[in-house]
Amino acid sequence: MKTTLVILAAGLGSRFGGNKQISHVGPCGEMLMEYSIYDAIEAGFDQIVFILKEEMVELVKESIGPRIPAHIQVDYAVQDMTKMPDWYQVPAERTKPFGTVHAVLCAKEVIKGAFATVNADDYYGKEAFKLMHDMLLTLDSEKKAAMVPYILGNTMSENGGVTRGVCSIRCSKLREVVETHEIHYDESRKIVGEFGELTGKEKVSMNIWGFHPAALNMMNAYFEDFLKSLAPEEIKAECLLPVMVNEALAEKKLSVTAKASPDKWFGITYQADRESVMEELKKLHDEGVYPETLF
Repeated sequence: MKTTLVILAAGLGSRFGGNKQISHVGPCGEMLMEYSIYDAIEAGFDQIVFILKEEMVELVKESIGPRIPAHIQVDYAVQDMTKMPDWYQVPAERTKPFGTVHAVLCAKEVIKGAFATVNADDYYGKEAFKLMHDMLLTLDSEKKAAMVPYILGNTMSENGGVTRGVCSIRCSKLREVVETHEIHYDESRKIVGEFGELTGKEKVSMNIWGFHPAALNMMNAYFEDFLKSLAPEEIKAECLLPVMVNEALAEKKLSVTAKASPDKWFGITYQADRESVMEELKKLHDEGVYPETLF
């Protein structure tokens, strides 16, 4: 079965103050998503799909595309306001993308097999891609899915609040995922979020999900229901993968295998995160985890 890595790179990055997905942070100017590509290919993925804003396509094609090994299929998809059902009229005031479910649907014509999603501005570590690739090979219907959760304390930013899907997992099966906003360190270094104090040991979603290709039909129906329920004044509401998965779990439409990664996540949410990310990547190169240049 073909295994596809879908890179979600069309977010606006408003807290970062620019296109954080294409920020050069590696020792030789690598973008953060290049590490996901490198690790995914090493784990056995054979297709890469970039989901981008229109203005980013040529830059990514020219800067990353030619360096990806020739045996890997590479495709590009654009997430914009034109990729909507014919019956839906986008409010004129809307500028924010419609979220990660819509992003995946924008690439449905080029996704060729079981697929995993990752954020372009996150570093996941090698183990996550090995775990996900192996799980993708076991998905035999649209009712089976996979995820790689992380330990919350390994995913925090020192520079402000983050949003995480806090997971309930039993016997390697995801039971529930609750989208939780403004998770941050308080003055005493306790971790708190919108629902109160957290231990830091909770398992959380970092948007590394795995789906059977037939799940695109479920996503399409879910997104259309989302649009039908959307009030015209809700110009910032997003249709998000963890919320969709949680509802599908409650309705018994999905069974999600969850195998946690021991790796420490890091990523770029704020401009101030960039320096620490650069230091972490340099350390990984110095330790021989990655070669001097990725490709």
